[in-house]
Amino acid sequence: MQMQQNRRTFIANVVLLTGAALIPDQLLLAAEKVGKYKVAVIDLMILKRQKISALPLAKEIGADGLEIDMGGLGNRETFDNKLADPKVRQEYLDKAEELNLEICSLAMTGFYAQSFATRPTYQKMIQDCLDTAKAMNVKVVFLPLGVQGDLVRNPELREPIVRRLKVAGKMAAKAGIVIGIETALEATAELKLLKDIGCKYIKSYFNFSNPIKNGRDLQQELRILGRKNIVQIHATNDDGVWLQNDSKIDLKQVRATLDDMGWSGWLVVERSRDASQPTNVKYNFSANTSYLKSVFQAK
Repeated sequence: MQMQQNRRTFIANVVLLTGAALIPDQLLLAAEKVGKYKVAVIDLMILKRQKISALPLAKEIGADGLEIDMGGLGNRETFDNKLADPKVRQEYLDKAEELNLEICSLAMTGFYAQSFATRPTYQKMIQDCLDTAKAMNVKVVFLPLGVQGDLVRNPELREPIVRRLKVAGKMAAKAGIVIGIETALEATAELKLLKDIGCKYIKSYFNFSNPIKNGRDLQQELRILGRKNIVQIHATNDDGVWLQNDSKIDLKQVRATLDDMGWSGWLVVERSRDASQPTNVKYNFSANTSYLKSVFQAK
């Protein structure tokens, strides 16, 4: 409600200042440009996995939104997902509206350690995530291929992963939700993977740390993948120092690149924690959120 009110206020101010009789589409475009980049944190990484208290903590940290994890996986048939309960879902939605926070995505982070290529019930897992996202009006879900799905170290898994992602893509298309995948591939190979999958509902969930830790050019990787193939970004590097103190990444240059590409969307903080206080959630995530906003939301 508050975000809708902010948009109406902005539109009214445009009309008052310009005296122009802008048509609705023009007004919408102008309003959307105000919030081109938004910053979120992840409930799992702020130590609040599937806990509603993640929302007020995200607000205190200064984030615009939250990525919510689907819960543990282990040897279960599907995720240990508390949000499958309509009552719990509604509590989350009500609290998010109260705090003027958005739920930017749902994350299947259980696949960081589990194998998407071999788990027999992968379709049930994907469907459970899509059903939860649809019930919460969330348009993006995150699927990391993880350690066991590392296509650089395990190229033989490419064929079964492509086959399964084609199935997942059809499921996502039916739900009207985009699945953002994270791979270990360099940008050219990831772009080829997306083309082989051949589904507009499967896109890249880009992570800054992937090219950085492998000695590749971050700006070039973004350009190779392109605006239409990147659904969201984990704006993070490996732990050690905050983003503002990280000599391996120039976020002002990243913004210039993304501006030039015409990309817009969510920048989600994952790591980049100070090595001296790695478990101090407010200390680390407030600093990184604040710095991202200072770069990406500056006029």
